[in-house]
Amino acid sequence: MDGKSIYDTLRRKKAFISDMDGVLYHGSRLLPGAAEFVRFLQENGKDYLFLTNSSERTPRELAAKLARLGIEAGEEHFYTSARATADFLCRQKENCSVFAIGEAGLHNALYEKGITMNDVNPDYVVVGETRTYSYERIEKAVRLVLGGAKLVGTNPDMTGPTEQGIVPATGALIAPIELATGKKAYFVGKPNPFMMRRAVKKLEAKSCETVIIGDRMDTDIVAGVEAEVDTVLVLSGVTAPEELPRFAYSPRHVLGGLDELTKILKG
Repeated sequence: MDGKSIYDTLRRKKAFISDMDGVLYHGSRLLPGAAEFVRFLQENGKDYLFLTNSSERTPRELAAKLARLGIEAGEEHFYTSARATADFLCRQKENCSVFAIGEAGLHNALYEKGITMNDVNPDYVVVGETRTYSYERIEKAVRLVLGGAKLVGTNPDMTGPTEQGIVPATGALIAPIELATGKKAYFVGKPNPFMMRRAVKKLEAKSCETVIIGDRMDTDIVAGVEAEVDTVLVLSGVTAPEELPRFAYSPRHVLGGLDELTKILKG
């Protein structure tokens, strides 16, 4: 099969879902081809959504960051694990209440769905990334979970990248609550296919019309595989080619980065 035939399916896609860190940028550095890729999507009428497991920032803050890097995209093009968590909770129980440990991205997502804050007898304890983590809040969360609240994490990531280096992420922050209560958290973000399916629904596309672009096999690619969405692994982030045989599943395409993908899409 020649290269043209291999990539014809990519060119026919209607909707594009892209991870952010490791695909569009590293910290405050835009990766090669990122601006050209987004411009191609916009100029060719493609539907697109930026998907991130981070729950810390709001879509407005994420849009502002991309704007500083030279990419203009409205906040409606961003879907975070915080928003996915709010969607999940609303589908689980109407008019539910939560005790939330997290930043503005999580709190805003919950408020926008009409979910109320409750530190006495909430239905859920929800944990996301935060810089205001404290023993007092862990203690409160443990008491609430032991009292019957269900434990939910925005994503299972143990660490996350920042410009200062690796920092603890939701999976690490929620672990003390799991250990103290003996309760396992339910994680909404990637690789949970719930987040991917919600993203496809937001784009008003079918799974067969959509492609997910990511740099991690254990989140982006497996979420796409389980949601029956075609996958593109880019090697501009954390995954190296020699790691691929470790996984029982494979991406549909493996490319160097968005610069290579854009050339393919332009034909």
